[in-house]
Amino acid sequence: MNINTKIIETVAEFLVHAITMEDESAERYEMLADSMEIHNNNEVASVFRKLMQYSEKHADEVHDLAAGMKLPSIAPWDYNWNCPDFPEGGDCSDMVNYLMTTRQALDIAMHNEVRGRDFYAWVARESPDAEVRRLAGEMADEEQEHVNLLQAMLERPEFSSEPPMEDFDPPNMPEG
Repeated sequence: MNINTKIIETVAEFLVHAITMEDESAERYEMLADSMEIHNNNEVASVFRKLMQYSEKHADEVHDLAAGMKLPSIAPWDYNWNCPDFPEGGDCSDMVNYLMTTRQALDIAMHNEVRGRDFYAWVARESPDAEVRRLAGEMADEEQEHVNLLQAMLERPEFSSEPPMEDFDPPNMPEG
C-alpha cells in the first residue's frame, strides 16, 4: 500500500481524519474484545473494552469539535495518513489469537496508540494552518497519555512474566 503524505491543510480536513481514526479505533478494540469474550479470555477482553472506551471518548470529543462544520468527503484511498492503513488500527492480525495474554493485548494496543500519537504529532509539525497544528498537538498529547498508561501497565510485574493461556479445548486432528 502506498503511503500518502500530502499535508493536511484545513481544520475540516483534519477533523475528518481524526473522526475516522478514532471511530475505527473504537470499532477495532470492540471487535477484539468481543473475540476475546467468545473464547473466554475475559481478562484480555476487559483490556480491549477499556481501550475502546478511551477511543470512544476521544471520538466524541472530535465529533463535538466538528459539530456544525461542513466536512469534506474523503475516499478511503485519499486519506493523508503518514503510514500504511490508518494510524490507530494497523494490521496486527498476526498478533491476535484467542489464547493471547494480557501482555500481548497491551503490546497491540501500544503499537496502535504510538502510531496514533505519531500521526497527530506529524500533522502538528507539518500543517501550514496554525489551528490544525494546535488541535493536532492537543490530540498528540492525549494519545501520549494513552501510551503512558499502557507503558505503566506493561511495567507491572504480573504482565512481564505472564504464562501463556492454556487451551482447554484444542483443535482435534483426526488420527490417520
